[in-house]
Amino acid sequence: MPGLVSGDTGFMDDSEDSFGELSNSSHQRFNILCSGDKDGSICFSIFGIFPIGKINIHKFSVSTLLMDNQVTYRLLNASICKVALSKDLCHLIVTCSGELVEESIESRDRHIFGHGLLGLHSLVLDTSIFWKRKNELHQVAQQASNIEDLTEVIRASLSVMCKQWSDAMHMFHEKFDSLSSLIIDHGLDSSPQEEFLSLLCGARTSPPLHQFLVSSLGEVGLKRVSKAVSNAGKELQLIVLDHLQPAAEIIGFRMGELRGLSRWRTRYKVIGLDERLVDNATEKAGMLLVQVERFMMILSSAVQQFSNFFSWLLKCIKLLMSETSDQLLPFNSELVIIFLRFLYDQDPVRQLLELSEVDHNIEIELETMQKIKELVQLGGFSDSEYLRRTMAKEFQQMESSFKEAFAMPFTTVSEKILCEDLLPMFPCPSSPFNVPMSISYYKDISQDVSTYQTCQHRFIDYIAFKVPDESFSDVANCIGIARGFMHDSSSVKKGYTSLEAVLLSVPDGYHCVDLSLYKESQMVLLLNETTSTSESSGSAHMLVVQVTDLPFVSVPRSTNLNYWKLHELKDSITYLQMENEKARSIPHSAIAPLAVSASRGVACVFAARKRALVYILEEDEDEATDAE
Repeated sequence: MPGLVSGDTGFMDDSEDSFGELSNSSHQRFNILCSGDKDGSICFSIFGIFPIGKINIHKFSVSTLLMDNQVTYRLLNASICKVALSKDLCHLIVTCSGELVEESIESRDRHIFGHGLLGLHSLVLDTSIFWKRKNELHQVAQQASNIEDLTEVIRASLSVMCKQWSDAMHMFHEKFDSLSSLIIDHGLDSSPQEEFLSLLCGARTSPPLHQFLVSSLGEVGLKRVSKAVSNAGKELQLIVLDHLQPAAEIIGFRMGELRGLSRWRTRYKVIGLDERLVDNATEKAGMLLVQVERFMMILSSAVQQFSNFFSWLLKCIKLLMSETSDQLLPFNSELVIIFLRFLYDQDPVRQLLELSEVDHNIEIELETMQKIKELVQLGGFSDSEYLRRTMAKEFQQMESSFKEAFAMPFTTVSEKILCEDLLPMFPCPSSPFNVPMSISYYKDISQDVSTYQTCQHRFIDYIAFKVPDESFSDVANCIGIARGFMHDSSSVKKGYTSLEAVLLSVPDGYHCVDLSLYKESQMVLLLNETTSTSESSGSAHMLVVQVTDLPFVSVPRSTNLNYWKLHELKDSITYLQMENEKARSIPHSAIAPLAVSASRGVACVFAARKRALVYILEEDEDEATDAE
């Protein structure tokens, strides 16, 4: 673009639409996959394949002012139960079990005061970096994931090539190593190469060599070895031409694109795309291409010399057997000498393919090295020692440079994910524990979306969970639903709270097996009968509850996090009436999990009899058909 250079903002920073069209040429929807584990770690990956960040909730803390003193709260022994990224990618809600403790920050040594709150807690994390830089992350992830796939192609190609060539060389040495034993048995002090050179120069055939060519090897054995080496050479050439070389060339092209992006510092440096690291990785990709070209030359030369050596041996065997040799392929005596000196007991092809712990330095002529160093001044590779390395070693260094370059966005994005708020939900005597829980986001049409500049849409979060009976002595068989937690931290600073919650009492005679938030602010409950006779295993019901119709109560927030918020709702419990909700009868008792698809409008229930039942949620019960 005229007038726009690397690092210059120009007028493009004000044109998100133009950059969006440039970045979204693949028309692939940008998405982030989040996953949490019992150790408190949360991993983020673009398209579910390219890792872009990792955090641990144990490292997060929330600081508040309590009676003019700054108090810091931190989670100990936290185990993640559920994670859910908002649809606009700006927030992540995490529910976890653990102990919330108060720390002193007056000195460098942190001290924990008293006992903490052991139970379920919710955190909201600021992940707006995914929204603010989604175009840049999209571009980098597309190129990097493609490079990683092509890297696997090269690794697999090298592995197959090394095995095929090793098998051919194993057959060659298995046949020809017997000549050394025959020489020793006959009491001669010579090597196989010397015996072959004597035969080539017209000397009389020694007894061990005669026995080897006529009896041990023979015409049939020689042709078998020749065919194995020839086929291996052809296979290696096909693998290089059809797989390895195209993959290496595309990697070079992709790295060139990333190199160009890294020079747009105002957009890509903020996500960690480092120009120096990308330049180094691009150079390594170019070096691998040179290594591939050299390998093809060495492979072609080696196969040709093997073929020439076998043609000469076949003629020798024919002469020793007193058979005609007029129709045999001609051979080159000079190539036979070169083969015996450099290839008979050496394997330059395998040396280039095999990655060993001991580095093999390939000897390069001084004149060639001098020319390579001169090319550095003309824009050539800064590392002039690359020709001394094998192709396998060069691939290893290229892969290492890729990991280093792609690790920088991973680290940078991870550092930009921060904890905004923390909410103690309910106590539980043991940790970790497993309770039915679901998190979802719905578009909030009651708010003016134009007032929110950081995200594209305004969403409201819903957290639904079963409250364990042992959590509160005066709250039993209840389901809790909280909403508005995502934006509550900013609301508290403005003097009001956006957090609301409601406690639903499950009808008598039933208990909640599992639950799931559904589309259009609905929730699906899976309830089992608590009483069953010996003749029947009981039955179950699936309820669809309209969450927005429930009487939510505003939950006051304060700077003191050292108490359970939901316990304040014990006097405003809403009793769920089975006849007032859309219910679906299940003739068997059900077990967790409950799987619900909002796009298809169906729910899958696992019966106690090890059967999966699929129900259509959009139809009335008398019209629905169940599939087993």
